[in-house]
Amino acid sequence: MIKCRMPIVVEGKYDRITLSGLVDGVILETGGFGIYRNRELLEMLRVMAKKTGIVVLTDSDAAGFQIRSHIRSAVRDGKIVNVYIPDIYGKERRKAVASKEGKLGVEGMTAAVLEEAFRKAGIGTEEVASAGKPVTKTDLYLWGLSGTDSAAEHRRILLKRLGFPQRMSANAMLNAINVLYNRDEFAEKLNEWFPTEEEDNELADC
Repeated sequence: MIKCRMPIVVEGKYDRITLSGLVDGVILETGGFGIYRNRELLEMLRVMAKKTGIVVLTDSDAAGFQIRSHIRSAVRDGKIVNVYIPDIYGKERRKAVASKEGKLGVEGMTAAVLEEAFRKAGIGTEEVASAGKPVTKTDLYLWGLSGTDSAAEHRRILLKRLGFPQRMSANAMLNAINVLYNRDEFAEKLNEWFPTEEEDNELADC
């Protein structure tokens, strides 16, 4: 079981049911876009974010990122830890058809995938954070991952390697990278994943 002191915010009841067998902690539902009208829930999240911090885990589609963004803008102060599931295409068993974007939501993730997503966010692990210098925005620029014409494509390739959703912003990606690696470790990973300049849109600058 993943032990989490911070309340975990998910979109719906099926997400909560999926997580309940994996997480030892409080799981809250937004009711999808219902969170836009639920002032009581938003106020509760504001209080919790300041006191203990909260974890936000939504689907990796546009709706999920919209809900995640709304929580961030509504809470403002306090600690928010984002847990991201990867882009995995398919259909949940209970649904007749796949979602609009064809991606599995939180409820469709296996326990192993969810455990890895929490680990990448630094939750439920006994591992000590890596010592050393963090990756910076300047590093991302120098490595061609931001501020260049091809940066978006380079991030897309890297996010796929890291197992993060393609909609993840450069800032969110930077935060996630620094949970997993220090600068030297990440630079080594880049050299491992992209050892030479290739012709098939691989991350040549890294």
